[in-house]
Amino acid sequence: MVFWVFGYGSLAWNPGFEYDEKIVGYIKDYRRVFDLACIDHRGTPENPARTCTLEEKEGALCWGVAYCVRGGPEKEKLVMQYLERRECEYDQKTLVNFYKEGDSLHPALTGVIVFTSTPDKVNNKYYLGPAPLEDMARQIATAHGPCGNNRDYLFLLEKAMHNLGHEEDYVIELANEVRKALGVENVVPNDKKLVGPAQLQHQPHVPTSTLPLNPLPEPIALDS
Repeated sequence: MVFWVFGYGSLAWNPGFEYDEKIVGYIKDYRRVFDLACIDHRGTPENPARTCTLEEKEGALCWGVAYCVRGGPEKEKLVMQYLERRECEYDQKTLVNFYKEGDSLHPALTGVIVFTSTPDKVNNKYYLGPAPLEDMARQIATAHGPCGNNRDYLFLLEKAMHNLGHEEDYVIELANEVRKALGVENVVPNDKKLVGPAQLQHQPHVPTSTLPLNPLPEPIALDS
């Protein structure tokens, strides 16, 4: 057996588990948003951090990294247990198609696991929802937890997307707003056009499958 998992947040630069293959690419009809609370990695219950989740949006692309885990059921089970504890703020696993640059019509992989969250403040206690850019920046600039500062999570994501060759305007704008809140000069020149997720030709959206997460122990700090 083999499984693939898609990383679009901290998994993009720090998977934290042994993998057998890594591919840069994207998934369709989802965009990255900082609408999820983190109370045990980069924040606390009193001052939650804002971290990435995915929001469904037709025509959007979300770039990231797909990791392959091979080696038999026991190895796969251990990696999945690690991921479910690390991604404990996410309340569902979704199966998606994964595409590589250069072929937007034919998925390179199918049935790739991605951790997502229900956008429902009533039934999902970790879902914060959207907020004005300035408000999110102030929250990210001040939140910190056992794994470090919330702002470092954002800056590491910004760097990771740059290293992947797919910078994202939303991430850059938010990072620069955080720098502004911290009194730090932006690293992106004012005359540089921010790069966003391209709208590539693709087939009509096909609903993805959703898998329930197994019951989890209390959250533990595993992110870095």
